[in-house]
Amino acid sequence: MDAKRHSAVDEPLVQRQGFPAVPAAGNQLNGHKPRMMETEDFRDASERILRAINTVIDGKSEAAKLALTVLLAQGHLLVEDVPGVGKTLLAKTLARTIDCSVSRIQFTPDLLPSDVTGVSIYNQSSRLFEFRPGAVFANIVIGDEINRASAKTQSALLECMEEHQVTVDGQSYRLDEPFMVVATQNPIEMEGTYPLPEAQRDRFMARISMGYPDKESEIEMLETHQAVSPLARVVSVVTADDVAAMIATVQQVYVSPSIKEYTVAIGRASRDSARLRLGASPRSLLQLLRAAKATAALDGRDFVLPDDVIAVAEPVLAHRIILDRKAASSGDTPQSVIRGIISGIPVSQDVVAGGRQRDQLRRSG
Repeated sequence: MDAKRHSAVDEPLVQRQGFPAVPAAGNQLNGHKPRMMETEDFRDASERILRAINTVIDGKSEAAKLALTVLLAQGHLLVEDVPGVGKTLLAKTLARTIDCSVSRIQFTPDLLPSDVTGVSIYNQSSRLFEFRPGAVFANIVIGDEINRASAKTQSALLECMEEHQVTVDGQSYRLDEPFMVVATQNPIEMEGTYPLPEAQRDRFMARISMGYPDKESEIEMLETHQAVSPLARVVSVVTADDVAAMIATVQQVYVSPSIKEYTVAIGRASRDSARLRLGASPRSLLQLLRAAKATAALDGRDFVLPDDVIAVAEPVLAHRIILDRKAASSGDTPQSVIRGIISGIPVSQDVVAGGRQRDQLRRSG
């Protein structure tokens, strides 16, 4: 596995390498509170990242923006589609645009949980157990074909994704921030795959499908990819500290009480829908709001509008809900149900007016 550390280390050395045994408290990143980024610097950094991704992934600018949105919202991304449409390429390109640690895990049926999280190994010379960090100890972790591993191995990521720490033999080790898992998977109808359980799907902030490129993009791909992959020319355009500053900026985006009520209304409507067996969880609403804040920041605003919530509602909620059998047999999809729920919830004009007033005050100040 790429970027997996093979040298045995004891606990003090683990701490010096950035894997402290005691998790950090609060919203601190890497043990310190990151700086906030100015609006112009934030826009410039985000444009550099998106520009770099779009030079490799032809015709998928929306997927690139959503991947960046999830990163800035401190979430994890699940990329699901048929083989050969650029799922892993998107994950690797996003990782290369940032000057930080990156690891790649190829999920296979014989992969063990210790290959992901790490393992304690007995050192005969020192007569002590030494912790050997696994591939998950990186800022960006690419899980390729995650649904080809067993449920036991998949569950090794649950603590990492939710609490940003690893517990081995009763000892917890904090993961570096920013931390993001970008996992790819083929549809569950493909042979040799294990469907992700609901608990694990719920830990992914968003799920996207790459889809086939349009004709022009596919021709462009044949022109640019036939000799050498553009990925080989991608260099980092921001540092890990820059990303931490961008995340800190997103965290300060203002969310009005009306926006919170609107978000909760979407979640409660999904639970009351006769077309769903399982509606949106409270965790999904929290991640929906975080993604909306990142969307607002990428659009140059320091406040959230209902349009920001609507823009990310489908990728954030669709993979968490389960259709009723009648709805599934009638041709409904999770995406169409989410759209129907949103269309049935009125948006107060006071929310929009309040956002515009805040924008005018910010510009005049």
